[in-house]
Amino acid sequence: MSLTLKKVTNLKGKPGRYFDRDGLYLQVPTPGEKMPRQSRASWILRYELSGRERWMGLGALTDFELDEARELARKARQLKSQGIDPLDARNAERLKQKAEAATTAARTVTFKEAAESFFKFHSPKWTNKKHTDQFLSSLKAYAFPVLGHLPVAAIDIPLVKKAIEPIWQTKTATASRVRNRIESVLDYAKVNGWREGENPAAWTGNLKHLLPAPSLITRVQHLKALPFVEMYAFITTLQSQTVIAARSLEFLILTAARSGEAIGARWSEIDLTGRVWIISAERMKAGKEHRVPLSDRAVELLKALPRESDFVFPGLKAGRPLGHNELTKMLARIRAGFTVHGFRSSFRDWAAERTTYPDHICEAALAHSVGNAVERAYKRTDLFDKRRKLMEAWSKFCFSKPTATAMVVPIRRAV
Repeated sequence: MSLTLKKVTNLKGKPGRYFDRDGLYLQVPTPGEKMPRQSRASWILRYELSGRERWMGLGALTDFELDEARELARKARQLKSQGIDPLDARNAERLKQKAEAATTAARTVTFKEAAESFFKFHSPKWTNKKHTDQFLSSLKAYAFPVLGHLPVAAIDIPLVKKAIEPIWQTKTATASRVRNRIESVLDYAKVNGWREGENPAAWTGNLKHLLPAPSLITRVQHLKALPFVEMYAFITTLQSQTVIAARSLEFLILTAARSGEAIGARWSEIDLTGRVWIISAERMKAGKEHRVPLSDRAVELLKALPRESDFVFPGLKAGRPLGHNELTKMLARIRAGFTVHGFRSSFRDWAAERTTYPDHICEAALAHSVGNAVERAYKRTDLFDKRRKLMEAWSKFCFSKPTATAMVVPIRRAV
């Protein structure tokens, strides 16, 4: 006989499985019985599909009364009559609801959260410490006040424009970097499923029609470089300085390296016997290992340094290299108005005007990529032997007192 409300009430404390009708059962567990899914009285439905018996839980007795359980069983049987497994249908619906909930949650990710996630994911791969430090600080200063609290899904062109337009005319270089960083964060948000559509921070075909091009606002100002004809006088004064910053700056000049590469040099990278400094790909701007030939003077400089740390040029804090500002201060004390990075230009100007070395060798000495991707793919050599002669010539020039008549330094032509 079918169950009744009275029978159901009386059966609550009696363990067993009690049939109602059309495959519906009330299941009452034994007190303390370890059941895999249900530890209290519940409704279950037995049915067969393709000759296979299946049991489907419909919910707890405390949640569904008899009539409600029968209605749940009826709907399940309707699906079965259409050839649909009620269990599969319910699992699919749960997955759909879970996905919708995840999508809804994703759409609430704010720009600030997306930027911090982007930084955490990408910053370990960045080699430029200055730009790494500036990434979040610039967004905090200019983007977060407008965009930080908003879901990335809600950010549009007017909002991006509102964030960067106030500094577009007065701090054009900074504003351009902030725009680029906003664009990167929104691209990252899109691939993570946090937003859809085109990137409102993109420049081409987008913001370029709303904001004047940076090149029209401010002229490009190249980093001011010490004229190479003044290098001997500068080096002579530099050698009179005994602090570690002076040696680091001299090493940077002799190797035509970037400041981050020079101050971050480690003894493990230096081979004094082979007269080579090997900078790992992780520390190079282009992400490719770079071999730097060491001139006689560079080797002499390194041999004279104490090995108090793994860093060739240690800073005041233990385990840290010399700071960028120390090189800048040292340069300013000797010759104000020039930049540390400008010494690479000094080297390049000297190579172009005073030597006959081909451009591709001079560019390789600066770790610049030469040619297109196809040309670079077939160029397997780093021209090390030719660069060694070039760097030795540069070292001799830096330490040779110029004469009034010596306009061209005779250097053997590289082939």
